[in-house]
Amino acid sequence: MPDFELDCQGLPCPQPVLRCKECIDANRPEGVRVTVDNAAARDNVSRFLATQGYGVAVDEVAGGWLVTGLRGGDAPCDCEVMSNEALTKVGDAATSGIVTFITTDVLGRGDDELGAKLMVNFLSTLPELGSDLWRIVLVNGGVKLACEGSPCLEKLEALAARGVTILVCGTCLDFFGLLEKKRVGDTTNMLDVVTSLQIAGKVIQA
Repeated sequence: MPDFELDCQGLPCPQPVLRCKECIDANRPEGVRVTVDNAAARDNVSRFLATQGYGVAVDEVAGGWLVTGLRGGDAPCDCEVMSNEALTKVGDAATSGIVTFITTDVLGRGDDELGAKLMVNFLSTLPELGSDLWRIVLVNGGVKLACEGSPCLEKLEALAARGVTILVCGTCLDFFGLLEKKRVGDTTNMLDVVTSLQIAGKVIQA
């Protein structure tokens, strides 16, 4: 039986992850059970527990999901597991890197058709930053760029293949009904977003 049980139903992002982090930091439990009521929290809590060395199992319960983490467990997290670097300061390699923070699926204001073309051009040009480009963070309408049907999807996939980390806000995907349509990047939470901005050497907002 897990040592701790956390009821995170009704908590907005990133509170479920923060509560898990506080519990693990303070108690180092062998096991923890977390109840959540939305898919973004389910995925974020599962991923966070996996980064902390827990085997993760997810079960549907009335009104949501029960995420169980067991230290040394053999139940893998059925998700794209991020490294723990987004939760702690990760040294010179990360702190000297560039984070591109994208909040919409078009670039600039005036005409959305033009803005969509400019966004494709912008993402096509980002490789010119070379190894300095560390991470791309997509929030609000920016998450649409990482989803099925996006004209920018191929550009983001190419950047990911070059080793650029792409973080896609889970709460935003859930809001737009796009959780199942994401095709590139790690579904993430606001704790990861804020920490990425904090430790970046430079932030470019698009």
